[in-house]
Amino acid sequence: MTGHRFSKFIPTNEGQSAFDRLFKIFLELLNYTSGDVPEALSWLTELDKEYKLTDKDYTLDDFINDLKKKGYLKDDLQTGKMLMTAKTEQSMRKNAFDQLFGRIKKSAQGNHRTVFTGTGDELSGDRRAYMFGDSTDQIDMTESIRNAQIHHGTEDFRLYEEDLEIVEREHKAQTSTVLMIDISHSMILYGEDRITPAKKVAMALAELIQTRYPKDTLDILVFGDDAQPIEVRDIPFLQVGPYHTNTVAGLELAMNLLRRRKNPNKQIFMITDGKPSCMKQGEHLYKNSFGLDRMIVNRCLNLARTCRKMKIGINTFMLAEDNYLRSFIREFSEANGGKAFYTGLNLLGEFILEDFEKNRKKKI
Repeated sequence: MTGHRFSKFIPTNEGQSAFDRLFKIFLELLNYTSGDVPEALSWLTELDKEYKLTDKDYTLDDFINDLKKKGYLKDDLQTGKMLMTAKTEQSMRKNAFDQLFGRIKKSAQGNHRTVFTGTGDELSGDRRAYMFGDSTDQIDMTESIRNAQIHHGTEDFRLYEEDLEIVEREHKAQTSTVLMIDISHSMILYGEDRITPAKKVAMALAELIQTRYPKDTLDILVFGDDAQPIEVRDIPFLQVGPYHTNTVAGLELAMNLLRRRKNPNKQIFMITDGKPSCMKQGEHLYKNSFGLDRMIVNRCLNLARTCRKMKIGINTFMLAEDNYLRSFIREFSEANGGKAFYTGLNLLGEFILEDFEKNRKKKI
């Protein structure tokens, strides 16, 4: 891996305070260093030397002191190192959200639209005559009184059932989502950092759901040699390991997590750049990194079909460009009836936002 090289700094935060300007850069560095505060500050020091980010009126020491005063950093009494706080983690999620999903405005309702009308959360604008069983809060009293005046006059005002006018309401759907993140070694191969954009997307998606869709649920898991669930607060600290890609374990864990959810709408987002290269056989791990192992592939396809029977759509965001891998993802998506996106790192967030907002399946 060649690492990260910052070749040019272009200031774009005119009008911001010195702290805010440095803080935004610091949050980006925390993403690249997987939450390692001393390393992020070391990188910030090098950037300051080259691009003169600070001056005598506001130094890096002032910035670090402000980070501590504002509750973004704390000292670990055992190791003597500075650590991130929960406030910093929240700021990282908010920063990722603004970068990827900035065009989305906060909504108090927080649900996904459907094509169904009836007793719901939001007025649709469609109108119809009253029918037995309609809720009284759906009656448009202004229009109903107007209808009564037209039908019966104003001198002897009477309001009959046929005068009542109903405003349709849109049903809103709750969605349970599982985000699967590949942390196999291939996510940092060939000098390209793919895990940092994946982490940023995960943080942005978590912030989106918490702010706009609070009734939804989001579970996040990582898969390498095995799969394990993680908390939202763990995302900044994710690192790629010397792992193979156990897509089978990731799918099995995702299905188990969704079985516990009562929402009728369930979906899996899988971010990966590599082929499935291992799976468990009893207590042992079967591995094959050469080509597509048909036994592993067939197991993945069987799980995709099982998800389809459970009405769980799998949306795969493929970061690799190899034709044989894309062929596998196409076969996988057809087995599930889900969607496949072949995207670069810069467009990953946009694709996931669009797919999450639509909240519907489309056969490839």
